[in-house]
Amino acid sequence: MANLVLRLKAATSSTLRSGAAAATTLSRPCSFELSKRTRGFCSEPENDVPTSGIGRPLAKILKELNKKVPDSAIKTRVEDGFAMKYIPWHTVNRIMNLHAPEWSGEVRSVTYSPDGNTVTVAYRVTLYGTDAEIYRESTGTTSVNEKGYGDAVQKAEAMAFRRACARLGLGLHLYHEDAL
Repeated sequence: MANLVLRLKAATSSTLRSGAAAATTLSRPCSFELSKRTRGFCSEPENDVPTSGIGRPLAKILKELNKKVPDSAIKTRVEDGFAMKYIPWHTVNRIMNLHAPEWSGEVRSVTYSPDGNTVTVAYRVTLYGTDAEIYRESTGTTSVNEKGYGDAVQKAEAMAFRRACARLGLGLHLYHEDAL
């Protein structure tokens, strides 16, 4: 079950979290559309600072995150004979930086199963708006013997990160495509 915390604070346009992007001028608005020129989620040159989320109310940030992610950013893998669509963690990270640059994430716990065959990572993503902050947590579990790139903790963390972001609306449409 998703945890929800909402704390109201005084609205101020100068409030920035540590690690948040700072900009003195606004650049062009960004969208989820991929550009051949930058291969990112923004049609701006890579050296422009995206500012679409800085100093905005939480509702506007959530509205941006709930937009449908383009098919070109979605990958498919086969697991137990079933094709599964997903958004790679680095793409999720890029979208979060672009549309909610004042976000933060943290690993809450790493737990190995009693038999040592699986590892579960709990992850929290927090969004900071000018009027409130909210967080969602999720878990990811993977086999320690699974083949492929990265170790088991890294894979479980990426899974938990993507799921926590989905609880904020990012890529949530992938979980409901079959029902539509």
